[in-house]
Amino acid sequence: MESDGSTLEDFSQEDWCNQVLDSAFQEGDMDTEDLQVPKSRALQIQAELSELTQKRETMQTVIRILESVQLNWEHFQTWTEFSRLHLSNKLAIFGVGYNTRWRDDVRYHYAEISSQVPLGKRLREYFNPEKPEGRVIMTKVQKMNWKNVYYKFLDITISEARCLELHMEVDWIPVSRPPLASSKGLSHYLLPGFVPKTHGLYAIGCEALPACDAACTPPPQTNNEEENDRSSPQREAANGSERGVRTGPAVTYCYLGVAEDRTIQQCLSQHFQGPGKHCAYGEPSDVTRFLQENGGARTDQHDRDSPQRCAVYVKFIEVELDFLSAGSLVECLETAVGYTLRFNNKETS
Repeated sequence: MESDGSTLEDFSQEDWCNQVLDSAFQEGDMDTEDLQVPKSRALQIQAELSELTQKRETMQTVIRILESVQLNWEHFQTWTEFSRLHLSNKLAIFGVGYNTRWRDDVRYHYAEISSQVPLGKRLREYFNPEKPEGRVIMTKVQKMNWKNVYYKFLDITISEARCLELHMEVDWIPVSRPPLASSKGLSHYLLPGFVPKTHGLYAIGCEALPACDAACTPPPQTNNEEENDRSSPQREAANGSERGVRTGPAVTYCYLGVAEDRTIQQCLSQHFQGPGKHCAYGEPSDVTRFLQENGGARTDQHDRDSPQRCAVYVKFIEVELDFLSAGSLVECLETAVGYTLRFNNKETS
């Protein structure tokens, strides 16, 4: 190899490194075609990243719930002590944690809402070294990455499990309005045609636009809540709770309804296509009144494009009638999203 006559002493370390890099990456030396990722592979990578992000957000939401109810960690030692959960058929929200020889505080390894599989069966998979989940934990302990393994859980009813499923797995559906409204001042909405004629849960929300009514904005946190949120290791779980776990518009929950005496379709029709009667004394409920005002007639051309009209959304999930009355559904959803539901709060105040 020919030399240009210079020696290492003639250059500073930085200049020498730059010269080496310049010579190594001369224009035309690299085949850029080899660096191009096929479009199909790029889409696959994007889908995988999106799925990982959604799983992470889901777990953070579950952690938020577990931290909100302030459960204590249980130390897993032997299956003998674990037998009562081994055979448990309860549904639950659970977390698996660990500590190390260096830090005694327990950190989350995993958290899940066991809404379809009994708690005992799911936990057995996490503490069974023959299962993929248990194999990870066993390896961590054997290699002394972890010192001890812990678990915590919160029993939930079937209706609470479906309520969390509604929040975390069901997308918001926009409710449209006709371009022209009558002058009677009633609410005018076009509900989706596939609203089930069965019992279950439904939620009403609106997009958090700057000019919208205060109902579209979650109540502000108190100073204590803000301080606790900043100091909590689960702070990230609170971020983006308005949007929920799934992708889509930033919709704020306004109301959670239980379609027990009527079907979901009947309840939503009563709210949106007024003048719904939703109280014992025949007066429209607060959420129905809000929808009537939000979807009422526009009085002039200037009002047609008024930003005061909030974009309204619904979501719903079918639940067997026998299970609907069990559980604290509003508190369950409020804990999951991190704020109070404005119109449910008015009904119970």
